[in-house]
Amino acid sequence: MTAVDPNAAPALAFTDLNVRFATEGGIVHAVKGLSLDVKPGEVVALVGESGSGKSVTSTAAMGLLPANAMVTGEARVGGVNVVGLHEEKVRTMRATEIAMIFQEPMTALNPVLSIEKQLVETFELHDIAYGSDAVDRAIDLLRLVGIPEPEKRIKQYPHQFSGGQRQRIVIAIAISLRPKVIIADEPTTALDVTVQAEILDLLRRLKDELDSGILLITHNMGVVADLADRVAVMFRGSLVETGPVQDVLTNPQHPYTKKLLAAVPRLENVELAETAVVEETIEAPRDLVLRAEDVAIEYQMRGRRFRAVEGVSFDLAKNEILGIVGESGSGKSTIAKAVLGLIPVASGTLAVHGEDLASVSRRRAKEVRRQIGVVFQDPAASLDPRFPIGDVLMEPMIIHRVGTRASRLERAHELLDAVRLPRDVVNRYPHELSGGQRQRVSLARALMLKPELLIADEPTSALDVSVQAAVLEMIKELQQEYAFACLFVSHDLAVVDLLADHVLVMKDGHMVEHGATSSVLHHPQADYTKRLLAAAPVPDPAEQRRRREARRALLASQ
Repeated sequence: MTAVDPNAAPALAFTDLNVRFATEGGIVHAVKGLSLDVKPGEVVALVGESGSGKSVTSTAAMGLLPANAMVTGEARVGGVNVVGLHEEKVRTMRATEIAMIFQEPMTALNPVLSIEKQLVETFELHDIAYGSDAVDRAIDLLRLVGIPEPEKRIKQYPHQFSGGQRQRIVIAIAISLRPKVIIADEPTTALDVTVQAEILDLLRRLKDELDSGILLITHNMGVVADLADRVAVMFRGSLVETGPVQDVLTNPQHPYTKKLLAAVPRLENVELAETAVVEETIEAPRDLVLRAEDVAIEYQMRGRRFRAVEGVSFDLAKNEILGIVGESGSGKSTIAKAVLGLIPVASGTLAVHGEDLASVSRRRAKEVRRQIGVVFQDPAASLDPRFPIGDVLMEPMIIHRVGTRASRLERAHELLDAVRLPRDVVNRYPHELSGGQRQRVSLARALMLKPELLIADEPTSALDVSVQAAVLEMIKELQQEYAFACLFVSHDLAVVDLLADHVLVMKDGHMVEHGATSSVLHHPQADYTKRLLAAAPVPDPAEQRRRREARRALLASQ
């Protein structure tokens, strides 16, 4: 790793930056007197909860703030202050001086243009290269970011690439003109741990090769420990703590930083070396809610059958949580959808309280599904924006014709109390709530019909660490009160370790390991499980460096 020159002029520097927004409710002071710099070849992580001002700070540097923003102070990119600079001049600086890697590659890439056109466009817009020269440069970029067979794949479209490959393409576009500053806004949030580890390795290598300064915006403290040199912590628009990554993550000074780090789930005491099989303890009698036996699930795709899951067996009892982990495309969410009855089971048995959903009538299947609650990954997409929260909560009872208007409202109030939201939330709309509050509403709605089985599909991946901790604690408390069984789908192994009693590891539609959490996540037997665990970052820079080296050794040995 290239050493950062402390005497070098900053690649990016904020001086007393203030950003205010004129809204219907008055002036909102989003960023309050922020001063921060990023040296060439340095990674500075900007961390904090949603609404702390992280993304507003980065968009100020890109000159992308909306028209209602009032900006004072300085945001210097390579010595040029972009605050108040003419739009045309700012536009010419983008990609050449400063570039951005966005969180969701599918919204950053144009789905109707080939990768070739999107990469070549950058060279042509800035008068760098045209025609075959531009195509050759684009192919070299894809090769640089690790896209296999770039000569062939450059002709393909975004949907023909995996999530990790799409993020690599977004990075290729960002670095195409060798910018002095790269802003990486949650670049790994939607990725599996193995793909995330690959993207972090790529960013680390590119940073050294290009000598660019990187402003990393994230709420994943493991990513901060893995990549950052310095950390800046934001709280309600203000910078509350800055310092070297080792100091801030292992010896935080500000109460807010301490609270933030205390909320991070940690996966510790993982033994990746060859170990004896850990014996399962003899279990007490269990009241089974869900049973899967040699399940296979297929999709119909353009007249062909695609087998997404095969040979999966597990069971789940009351008061238990089963965590399903694996990479994207491994079949985790497919199993959850099949349990909900949204995808038919091709073969095998998938039974809720002994009733096989594949063989019962539609009317009976509806009755069985009444016993199942579901919490989706994105609460904003799963709550109807046209309805107040009260109607959203009561909808399951209305569909299943349960209770009167008064009893439904009383049940809604009872569950709002359970998820610690004020009762007057029933009159508010989803857009009036924060992400964490919306996820609590989703949890309350899932429990409206007193389900025996709760399916939670990545329920905390889009949340800040402190909000995530509150939601996970709430799931545990609600399970103690309502005694439901929970199928918990996640790619965050630390969260699964914190919450689950048993773990099912999936790869390419097959079950590779299944057992007690203490066994599977701390003494894994399967090579794939070991690779997953080795890729999971921890919020301690020294420990993370050791894990990174151990992962490389493990990959080399396998």
